[in-house]
Amino acid sequence: MRRSRSLSLAAVLAVAGALAACATAPATGPMGFFITSAGPGQGGNLGGLAGADAHCQKLAAAAGAGGRTWRAYLSVPPTFATANSPAVPAINARDRIGTGPWYNAKGELIARDLAQLHGGNALTKATALDERGRVVNGRGDNPNEHDILTGSRDDGTAFAPQADTTCRAWTSSTDGSAIVGHHDRIGPLPENWAKSWNFSHPSVGCSNEALVRTGGSGRFYCFAAN
Repeated sequence: MRRSRSLSLAAVLAVAGALAACATAPATGPMGFFITSAGPGQGGNLGGLAGADAHCQKLAAAAGAGGRTWRAYLSVPPTFATANSPAVPAINARDRIGTGPWYNAKGELIARDLAQLHGGNALTKATALDERGRVVNGRGDNPNEHDILTGSRDDGTAFAPQADTTCRAWTSSTDGSAIVGHHDRIGPLPENWAKSWNFSHPSVGCSNEALVRTGGSGRFYCFAAN
């Protein structure tokens, strides 16, 4: 009886160990995340999601990581049906980027999965690097470039379509607005929303000048989806 209980305990411990191993990720790994070193240069007009993805892929390739499939962390709200066109469902940033784990250009773990990415990730100014492993300017630097385009809620989902939160689905460099996050986790107020990496506030417009005026430069997050 005692031997049977010992075997049962050993089996339980083995299963627990296996589950723990699945829930963790190596401390270091190949680059699967970066902030773009620059945007395409047209403010909030990124060429839509396809253009933003292509920009991620181009920068990753230049940094020696072009063998992976790169996606921009950007959402697009749904559109209502009209007399001439059907309704179009939302596109959520979290659904575009794979399942992780993701490491920065120095091999440091950012998040092991989507749950950790949206609740307890390791993103800070020191770890949210560009594709070359360089620190991106934050609040207090000149210029401040901590506004990172996302168009997303804090859980990585799109907003309702009533207000523009994505510079017209990432095609406008004039009218509109975009939700941004703060990669350095610093805001003008101590509340969590002001320090969020993906959902802090709207930009004042979609032009290069407007993005600069609110503390950005048209950068966005890129993740390896495979």
